[in-house]
Amino acid sequence: MPIIRYLPFSLLIPLLGVAQSPALERYTFTEPHMGTTARIVLYAPDESSARKAAAKAFARIAELNLVMSDYNPNSELMRLCAKAGGEPVPISADLYDVLEKSLAFVKVTEGALDITISPVVRLWRRAKRTREMPSEAEIKQALALVDFRNIKLDSQRRTAQLLVMGMLLDLGAIGKGYAADAALAVLRKHGFPRALVALGGDIAVGDAPPNAKGWRIGIAPLKNPGADPTHYLLVTNAGVSTAGDAEQVAEIGGNRYSHIIDPKTGIGQIGRRSVTVIAPNAMMSDALDTAVCVMGLDRGLKLIESLDSVAALCVFETKTKIVTAQSTRFAKLLVTDR
Repeated sequence: MPIIRYLPFSLLIPLLGVAQSPALERYTFTEPHMGTTARIVLYAPDESSARKAAAKAFARIAELNLVMSDYNPNSELMRLCAKAGGEPVPISADLYDVLEKSLAFVKVTEGALDITISPVVRLWRRAKRTREMPSEAEIKQALALVDFRNIKLDSQRRTAQLLVMGMLLDLGAIGKGYAADAALAVLRKHGFPRALVALGGDIAVGDAPPNAKGWRIGIAPLKNPGADPTHYLLVTNAGVSTAGDAEQVAEIGGNRYSHIIDPKTGIGQIGRRSVTVIAPNAMMSDALDTAVCVMGLDRGLKLIESLDSVAALCVFETKTKIVTAQSTRFAKLLVTDR
């Protein structure tokens, strides 16, 4: 079966060579969104209806980017951050929803995922450009602003309050998954449940393609994302996300620092690692893959095992070898008849 790569540098490689029913054809559309290539695959009776539905789904992604982006100073998220240390701020239903769900994941992951990490993230973005390590004083100062408990949400008034001046939020560990789910919901609403939305390393899939048991997704090797997948999954109505250091790294002093940062230390992770999570939706898989990268093999897999309908594959490089571990539910999703 030919491998069709949605995103050439992604660790996730959806495989689209599946049987089709006579009544439905497969249509693929791509647009740039959220700093990556957004790809939509759907099965429809004709191109015109497929194109219209995809356009609405892309519009939903663009809408959410204007809400959640921490790169756009005019996004709703950044306008909220500009009022940190002040009074509660009325926010949109979308921003309230993603903040509320993010805080729930902060608690589930025991702080391994913390959306107040942005001051530290910005230090490491600079380090990536300059190849200069942030100083201890800079990291300490940035970490003083990292504490999810300083976010206060009021569901009745639909407001958010950042209690400390200088706080900044980063939804990068959950935003793409959230947007992929939202786009998939748009496609389903317009009568196209057999669909897939890919945003970077985050994929949301709906009902299975015609005459297939599910969407086949390949997971590429840790050190060679362009190589053939080492594992193949078969999933429906789920999210699949991979976090790792395949692309976003800072090379400083002979060390390779990942863009994934431990909120407790403020240091980018050293050592290659890749975590793929399969969950009931892409928002959840997006949040958990980053958290498990931070938590490490033992704590991370313990978390995955404690959650219903969640599975994971973890590949971590140590000083002497590459360690591969998987949750008990992961094997049930593997394709065995390749």
